[in-house]
Amino acid sequence: MDGEAFLVYVRKVLAPTLSPGDIVVMDNLPAHKVAGVREAIEAAGAQLRYLPPYSPDMTRIKVKTL
Repeated sequence: MDGEAFLVYVRKVLAPTLSPGDIVVMDNLPAHKVAGVREAIEAAGAQLRYLPPYSPDMTRIKVKTL
């Protein structure tokens, strides 16, 4: 999905379902950061938060070799 298609989704599908105080959590896909996405979400009274970038050094899973 490209940024333009995602923005259409946010405006026509996601934003109408949001209520003030809702929190939308997204990963760091470039399509999630196009101009207009944050504005559409915040116009509905919701907050937008992004997950931290992937950091394999910070994962709790430890690799064990036999």
